[in-house]
Amino acid sequence: MKFIIQRDKLLQSVQDVLKAVSTRTTIPILTGIKLVTSEEGVTLTGSDSDISIESFIPSEEDRTINVEVIQPGSVVLQARFFSEIIKKLPMDTVEIEVGSHNMTVIRSGKSEFNLNGLDAEEYPLLPQIEEENVFRISADLIKNIIRQTVFAVSTSETRPILTGVNWQLENSELICTATDSHRLALRKAKVESDNNLSCNVVIPGKSLSELSKILDDTNELIDIVVTENQVLFKAKNILFFSRLLDGNYPDTSRLIPSESKTTITVTTKDFLQAIDRASLLAREGRNNVVKFNTFETGLLEISSNSPEVGKVVEQVQSTSVDGEELKISFSAKYMMDALKALEGTEIVVNFTGAMRPFVIKALNDDNMLQLILPVRTY
Repeated sequence: MKFIIQRDKLLQSVQDVLKAVSTRTTIPILTGIKLVTSEEGVTLTGSDSDISIESFIPSEEDRTINVEVIQPGSVVLQARFFSEIIKKLPMDTVEIEVGSHNMTVIRSGKSEFNLNGLDAEEYPLLPQIEEENVFRISADLIKNIIRQTVFAVSTSETRPILTGVNWQLENSELICTATDSHRLALRKAKVESDNNLSCNVVIPGKSLSELSKILDDTNELIDIVVTENQVLFKAKNILFFSRLLDGNYPDTSRLIPSESKTTITVTTKDFLQAIDRASLLAREGRNNVVKFNTFETGLLEISSNSPEVGKVVEQVQSTSVDGEELKISFSAKYMMDALKALEGTEIVVNFTGAMRPFVIKALNDDNMLQLILPVRTY
């Protein structure tokens, strides 16, 4: 195998597939990146058996030549060293040549590296996916959906299903739900789907976080293919495979209260900053709790008391308060995460009592909601 390639194109692809390569794998060859060259271009693959990423660099694109393939072939190179080498090469082009016993020479300008390669035949094959169930979402919408839900997945392995985000597709509407049983994030979006597709899968939160880093902020449509145990995201020159989590996701629709006893409307930024300041002293206490009171005058009081450190009381003027006065305590971190995920300058919070979950939404936006369970402090 021998080819000459633009260094920046190669580096971008290496960094993309590197996101799937794990140093802690039981299969030694998976610590490497697989390179395959053909007349069409160069394909790089990285995998840790949960996530697999394939990146393709076409020989020619928009009349510029990216790759000149002199001899097609394949090799697997140690990911860590290969990525560091490409990052630090002196010139804009790189020549890579594989000799006998997969000995690989990487040349650029006056520098030359020799790397021991591995046989690409031994690299596990990517999942073969029948592309029957396909739906499409723009890349920037996928990134938004991930940002607005993935923070609420569980980090504990006691209930593995909760470490993923539930994607439910019905009548061209996608509903994404994440919960760690103390809070819940839900996002709805309209999608394009083939022949009225419906599906209900749980995608690991870790996979979605990595996917989000790879996708560009464009309105390019991404094809999403769902099978029994895999999901594939197809962008222009990138394939992103992730395994799905086994098991049934809990029915969360029952958790979301339909009526409320107290409703407040408040400016997101003011509310977020006040909770941020109150949490400065809450961090010392147990799990970062702040107390929240509403008054009929429309004043909201946020306070935190940490016996060793001191206390803080802060008042925020709301746009409106409807219903009975309320005292409630909640995790400042959960509230801040929820507020950062919502879009819009004003939010509406619906409370159903001091010990019942409450719902936070952006004003006039029903596509997204955050739900938080309060904390007992008395």
